[in-house]
Amino acid sequence: MRKNIETSKHPLRSGITCLSHKCILCCIETGMPLSPLDMDRISKLGYWRDDFAVSTINGWQLKNLSGRCVFLAGNGCSIYPNRPEGCRLYPLVYDEDLRQSALDEACPHRYEFKITPSDHRKLKSLLERLRKDGEVT
Repeated sequence: MRKNIETSKHPLRSGITCLSHKCILCCIETGMPLSPLDMDRISKLGYWRDDFAVSTINGWQLKNLSGRCVFLAGNGCSIYPNRPEGCRLYPLVYDEDLRQSALDEACPHRYEFKITPSDHRKLKSLLERLRKDGEVT
């Protein structure tokens, strides 16, 4: 019996796809924006803002050390349950050219994720909050 492609897909937030492939590509040279909520959540874990965030012309984003996300430890995220909202939604990103959400071409496993209308709404809401807070122009 042939496996149905749709049933083999996994929800964005589950992490199953990334873990099964041991994939950390999105954590290399990350430019992930951070909302005030993300920064507050991570700070409550005991990190100082300067430990994990850098200020850019577009707002705050995750810091890289030696080209890797500061939270990348071994083959995974050391704050996975508390990771930024953008990380939770990845590989769903906003495509400026198409002016809509899309799967990031840089993710080699993007078609293994089950993207729901709720995921699109969450991304739209995150972008609106980042713009409102002045984090993204």
